[in-house]
Amino acid sequence: MGLIEQIQNAGVVGAGGAGFPTDRKLNCKAEIFIVNGIECEPLLRTDRRVMELHAPEIVRTVRAIRDHLGAKRAVIALKKHYEQAVAALTAAVKGTKVELYLSDSFYPAGDEQNLVYCITGKTVPTGGIPLDVGCVVSNVSTVLNIAQAMEGQPVVDKMVTVGGAVAHPVTVTCPIGTPLSKLLEAAGGALGDCTFIVGGPLMGKVTDDLSQPVTKTTGGLLAIPKGHPILAKKATSPRDAVIARAACSQCSMCTQLCPRNAMGLNVQPHKAMRALASGNDTLLGDVNGIFSCCDCGVCTYFACNFGLKPSQAMQQAKAKLQQAGIKPVKEVKYAPDTGIDNKRLPTGRLLYRLDLKQFDVDAPMGDTLNCDCVQIPLKMHIGGPDTPVVSVGQSVTRGQLIAEPQGMGAKIHASIDGTVTQVTGEFIEIRK
Repeated sequence: MGLIEQIQNAGVVGAGGAGFPTDRKLNCKAEIFIVNGIECEPLLRTDRRVMELHAPEIVRTVRAIRDHLGAKRAVIALKKHYEQAVAALTAAVKGTKVELYLSDSFYPAGDEQNLVYCITGKTVPTGGIPLDVGCVVSNVSTVLNIAQAMEGQPVVDKMVTVGGAVAHPVTVTCPIGTPLSKLLEAAGGALGDCTFIVGGPLMGKVTDDLSQPVTKTTGGLLAIPKGHPILAKKATSPRDAVIARAACSQCSMCTQLCPRNAMGLNVQPHKAMRALASGNDTLLGDVNGIFSCCDCGVCTYFACNFGLKPSQAMQQAKAKLQQAGIKPVKEVKYAPDTGIDNKRLPTGRLLYRLDLKQFDVDAPMGDTLNCDCVQIPLKMHIGGPDTPVVSVGQSVTRGQLIAEPQGMGAKIHASIDGTVTQVTGEFIEIRK
């Protein structure tokens, strides 16, 4: 059985992003294979735990993927201060011709297009993917899932960081479909009245519903005290346009500090702010650059001196263009900024600005969680929901196929032994 078929049978998707099916991503040829272990968001510890614990499996799998792609180079990227992971990987890559790229700690260092630029000096064009410049990028947790797929093991578990205002920050492995409330229990519960962010503090989603299940792409669960400024930053309101009209001075700091703009892409959040304030979409200028916004939020969380939300203006502008059927043109508008290194935002400064530094603590590996009941979503990937192949009352075993894609998607497997108790259009519930 070939590598692509092994990945397909195991239901591997991108573990660090939107869940793009990995069999499709790797069904190509490339010059460079890059493993992203940088963990873009602060406060998360999942990827470094993966590298510390599974360095030999990762390197072995990277070599197999490199050979499959016909790549000349294979590079594992991680931050310099991940000392244990650096040591484990340094030992594992000896004699393999697999390279390590050690990054400084800045945000968003783990953005895949930034990573491609740092390693190759090439800018991925607007609307493009790393393959447009000869690269394939996969998250390190995805690579671990591929390693297990090569051994015939499907994706049934997820490693997740539980942090923020919790009693004992921890990184745990749990069955897919485990409710978020079980993760919070593993961390000793929240300290005080909290709201929660699923993912990282900047790009994660705010929720108070801890019945939501862990998916193949869940990377973190953060408890944030109610009233914390990060929650106000992430909220949306019709008043944002009124405030923008009153306060935005068009200083363009949001554009000047935009990481994608520094790479030569025509991302100009200040023009999106101007359009939001005036209601005149013609003020956006070259709309093509809007499609290069990666929603990192540097403009909102750090650049704006008035506390405005340029990233939300960019999201609204992008949505309008998509609704109008406008598609991006693949291009790199300008030469990269010669001062790009000086524009990079140190992660520590960002955490102090957002009053999150107190939560930047270690989250050691905890015990593997057991769960008596899981609700496994039928859509944990780009594409439509999978079609169930099991029915209520049926006994299933861990690793058994329970749903298949119809077109774009990935296979889904039971994460625990038990009996199917619900099958809906959204999930399959299994109880022990």
